[in-house]
Amino acid sequence: MSTQLGRNELAAFLRARREALRPSDVGLPPRIGASRTPGLRREEVAALAGVSVDYLVRLEQARDVRPSAQVVQSLSNALRLSPDQTGYLFSLAGHRAPERASAHEVPDGIRQLIDDVAPLPAMVLDHRLDILATNEMMAALLLDIDRRPVADRNVLRMCFLDSRFDGFYEARDDVVRGAVADLRAAWVNHSHDAKLAALIEELERESTEFSRYWQSREVSVRNRGDKPMRHPLVGLITVTFDVLTPLGDPDLRLIVYRPADAQSRSALDELGRLRGQRSQRHLRTI
Repeated sequence: MSTQLGRNELAAFLRARREALRPSDVGLPPRIGASRTPGLRREEVAALAGVSVDYLVRLEQARDVRPSAQVVQSLSNALRLSPDQTGYLFSLAGHRAPERASAHEVPDGIRQLIDDVAPLPAMVLDHRLDILATNEMMAALLLDIDRRPVADRNVLRMCFLDSRFDGFYEARDDVVRGAVADLRAAWVNHSHDAKLAALIEELERESTEFSRYWQSREVSVRNRGDKPMRHPLVGLITVTFDVLTPLGDPDLRLIVYRPADAQSRSALDELGRLRGQRSQRHLRTI
């Protein structure tokens, strides 16, 4: 987008949002009598945002003004913008949008979807590579990860801190290098995430291998590929994976595995059968 086009759209967006608000929306008393001004007056928005009326006029007239990120946030608050609208305003002003708070909750529709794709293994990750949800087949493939403590259900903790996964990935270097590069890509947009910082600190402290990869500063986000694994119960399984991101929460990733060959399909079928037998035995003991 050209500089002037961006200023024009910024001006039009500010006017549109100002005119869409009523005084009562921002806690102001209703006006007495008729008013030709739709929505809020510039004076009212300027006061709410803590800027001068002249400054707001120049913004709304698309003059050569580049508001700071602090001013953009103040305008967003004054205009009661939604997170999507705030991100749009920041982009128009030439700034990176502020980091959104993540609830780390998997929507019911996504949970249902990973069950619906069964018998294909599927799971949901967040930006920390925490495993938030799996279907039965993915849980079985990842060594019954759903029966592990919640804190252990993280791709990086699995790779670097869980001895059960020693020898699990046939192309281990490729898998762990890619996972760390993926985390590095997420870190730049979540640098204020205390839980992410604690995870990185723990991994650097406990794993020299992780620290080496982390300090290499490789950055890469993989959205598809192949992954050969050696499961202790059924042997070699090679899957092709695809990563999907829900529009409603770009921090979530839906990952689906598909068997790469007939042998892998048979191994997954056998793994599913064994998982079903263990589940039945567990039910009989309750």
